[in-house]
Amino acid sequence: MIDTASEFLSKNGFNVKHSVIESAYDIKNELEKLAWADYILFQYPVYWMGVPWITKKYIDEVFSAGINTVTYVSDGRSREDASKKYGSGGLMQGKKYMLSLTYNCPNTEFDNKNGFFDGLTLDEANVATHKLFQFCGAEPLETYAIHDVFKSDLDMDAELTRFRDTLERNFITSK
Repeated sequence: MIDTASEFLSKNGFNVKHSVIESAYDIKNELEKLAWADYILFQYPVYWMGVPWITKKYIDEVFSAGINTVTYVSDGRSREDASKKYGSGGLMQGKKYMLSLTYNCPNTEFDNKNGFFDGLTLDEANVATHKLFQFCGAEPLETYAIHDVFKSDLDMDAELTRFRDTLERNFITSK
């Protein structure tokens, strides 16, 4: 997915920087990337209905270290101004993000009141990650998810086409 996104974005005039969080990462360098980026593509497998532990560790370390510089200045509230709401202290205004997720569950489990997620949409089921970016002031783009990744009949060519179509809508036609 990352190779496909990198190739697509590069071919369409975007400068691309990567982070591979399973490898060692430097928090300062990661904050510089977040400050530099206009768009953030967050690709991860969904483990136990959320981000993998290593991703949560990255979020805790990097986003917390960005206080007052890159990610947020406060939770937004103010004793002097009661109209300021919780979650409005983000410093990433003007930035957009896209979630790209891999799931083993079928897509029929979302938007289905009888499904595992009790009628939640894909985005509602991933609210914690969306709220992370919202707290920091970034705006969501359309989420992409590949489902049934362990099924033997997974058509990766069709999935990559669907992924490129989502990238097209998010990064080219929405500009």
